[in-house]
Amino acid sequence: MLLDGDIADRYRNFAAYAEGDSACFVDWATGLAEDPEIHAWLAELPRLKQQPNLVFAAARWHGAGAPSDYAELRRTLLDHEVAIKATITHRATQTNEVGRLATLLPAFARIAVAAGPVSLVEVGASAGLCLYPDRYDYAWPPLGALAGSGGPVLTAEVTGDLPVPGSHPEIAWRGGADLNPLDVRDEDAMTWLANLVWPEQQERRDRLEAAVRIACEDPPTIIKGDLFDELPALLAEAGRHGTPVVFHSAVIAYLEVEQREHFHDLMDGLVAAGECRWVSNEAPHVLPRITGDLNVPVNRFLLALDGRALALTHGHGHAIDWL
Repeated sequence: MLLDGDIADRYRNFAAYAEGDSACFVDWATGLAEDPEIHAWLAELPRLKQQPNLVFAAARWHGAGAPSDYAELRRTLLDHEVAIKATITHRATQTNEVGRLATLLPAFARIAVAAGPVSLVEVGASAGLCLYPDRYDYAWPPLGALAGSGGPVLTAEVTGDLPVPGSHPEIAWRGGADLNPLDVRDEDAMTWLANLVWPEQQERRDRLEAAVRIACEDPPTIIKGDLFDELPALLAEAGRHGTPVVFHSAVIAYLEVEQREHFHDLMDGLVAAGECRWVSNEAPHVLPRITGDLNVPVNRFLLALDGRALALTHGHGHAIDWL
């Protein structure tokens, strides 16, 4: 999803991204894109706080019914402006979609085959729900499946010659960093996470509840802080237990463009020095040196290992197009 450019273009882009996943959000984003009064409403917020996911979630938090038409969103934004803007200011889109593990696991498994036990370090970890790839089973129709964890099944439809993992990776340690880490035992924080799930997607809400239960059994180590500041200590601790794997999904988009370039340079250096492996899963414009001249559809992220593209993935983990 675009986080740069003018408001109308960003909301039209979001409408295209949401096509097929949420008719409500397509309608809301399309309506807002053509509404100059609400553009002015949004312009009073910092640019990164104008993003559709956050604005729509805050409106729902303050009573906007969903699914509904654009008129419901508009009325709620105008009637509850102060409260909604306060929520937008103090909260974030920390969706923490555990369904993405169905697209991340093939990369983790590839590392584990070569390196043995791995230590996961997630930057932008939110509540850390994606730090448990070993606690789920997987289905990659039509190619195959992976069972044996005793946990819920995560499914991603496959195109291309995906190398179906033969076993779960052994996770020796799991942790991460976030500017605002969420405690899986905090009811308000988990209610906010549920509110971020798109209106029509009850399956994702059910999956979130299961993910929270799994994390509560063994809460992850999430450090509050900036990823650039905290990564050295996290890597040092991770390296004591297994091969460190730094990963992120729909996170680096929230950095400014120059910070994204700095992050890419940092990870290139760490990988070259043998300090870690690097799994990225971001929209194609976020790390353009990885994307290169690949033609990536608007509703796909780009999964990469150590800066080299592996697959196109659905943003919520529903599909993986192996390259």
